[in-house]
Amino acid sequence: MPGDADIARTAALIADPGRARMLFALGDGRALPASVLAAEAEVAPSTASGHLARLVDAGLLTAERQGRHRYFRVAGPEVAGVLEALAQISPPRPVRSLRQGTRAHAVREARLCYDHVAGRLGVALMARLLETGALEGGDGRHHPEDGGDDRLSARGRDVDYVVTDGGARLLRDLGVDLEALGRGRRPVVRYCLDWSEQRHHLAGSLGAALADRFLALDWIRRSPQSRALTVTDAGRAGLRARLGLA
Repeated sequence: MPGDADIARTAALIADPGRARMLFALGDGRALPASVLAAEAEVAPSTASGHLARLVDAGLLTAERQGRHRYFRVAGPEVAGVLEALAQISPPRPVRSLRQGTRAHAVREARLCYDHVAGRLGVALMARLLETGALEGGDGRHHPEDGGDDRLSARGRDVDYVVTDGGARLLRDLGVDLEALGRGRRPVVRYCLDWSEQRHHLAGSLGAALADRFLALDWIRRSPQSRALTVTDAGRAGLRARLGLA
């Protein structure tokens, strides 16, 4: 019979600064080659190779070969969720350069949390959907005093957000097929507690669909260097016109 979960083993893997930087670089769900991850971790390629092998063996990352290169990505949304949860209880890394400060600010403004929008933009989007009545069930704020009723989107123990009829119409106008999302195995509406804003941002298949739609409309763009997202001029206009989101 298996014993209790060996969280110490997994925690020890994440605890290494180099491996932690690699994991956070992959937190938006994309695949990156070992050379890019070595640069993120600020380690030699040989050291990065050892780190990546351990993370793959532990099931935190998956690897796939494309031509001469191997690409790595987080093994699933559960891994990304663990990273977000750890970020909520961890002190910020010291900023020692203008480049680091600019990057940290960009990640807090808007980023991908595995496959959905997080940061200030993600929290503002969730708040706006609640203000307009597109979503119902909670207020978008974290209430730790409620105990088990406001967890980190733990199945069966989180705030029960639902899409209203008006929300379904709004989503349809934005090009999101809510009925198709409902036929999938993934829950349509979930949320994450945003580590930088300490409020809820939209996750689940709906959060992923909105992120995909915003990317397709060129309202947001991925950063080639980090998880940060850039809101384009078209995005600012579209979010304001379609959602009333400034």
